[in-house]
Parts: sequence; structure tokens; C-alpha cells
Amino acid sequence: MAIQAINTQSVLLDTMTQLRGDAAVAPAQRSSEQDVNFTQVMQAALNTIDAQQHHAGQLQTAVETGQSDDLVGAMVASQKAGLSFSALVQVRNRLVSGFDEIMRMPV
Repeated sequence: MAIQAINTQSVLLDTMTQLRGDAAVAPAQRSSEQDVNFTQVMQAALNTIDAQQHHAGQLQTAVETGQSDDLVGAMVASQKAGLSFSALVQVRNRLVSGFDEIMRMPV
């Protein structure tokens, strides 16, 4: 049992080392990436989350009015929308905390 755990740890360590090497590729070596605009990325995320919220709301309304009997689908869509919104709030909190930290730095 201990030998198997050591072998598993070794395989995981090798995989992590390989992934670290892959992630450390210099920007000059990356192939034809377009410039990424932070505003566009955040706007796209907001639009996606908004679309998920609206879709979940439509599914819930359809179930409530009897137009659909897919209660499970409505609940899954609602949970996905809630999780996406929760992740967005966490990102916002991290950004605000980072901004506050930068503002507290001495000039």
C-alpha cells in the first residue's frame, strides 16, 4: 500500500512539474495571441452571467405557469446561474481588495 502511494505521488509530481513548465512559456514564444483587453473580458463575463440569469428565470417561469414540466432543468439552470454570480462576486471582491492595497502603498 505504501509503495503504491509513493508511486502515485511520483506520477503526480511529474505531471505537476510538466504543467509548471508548460505554464512558464515566455510571451514571445506563444503563438499569435491577440491583445486581451481586461474591460472586454469582464464585459463578456457579465454578459454571459446575465444571459444565464435570464435563461434560468425563463425556465422557472415556464415551470411555474405549467408551460414546461422540466423542474430539474430549471433548478440546474438556476444553480448554474447562482454559482456563476457567486464567482463573479468573488472576483469583484478580489479586485477591490487589490485596488485598496495598491491605494495604501506609499508613493
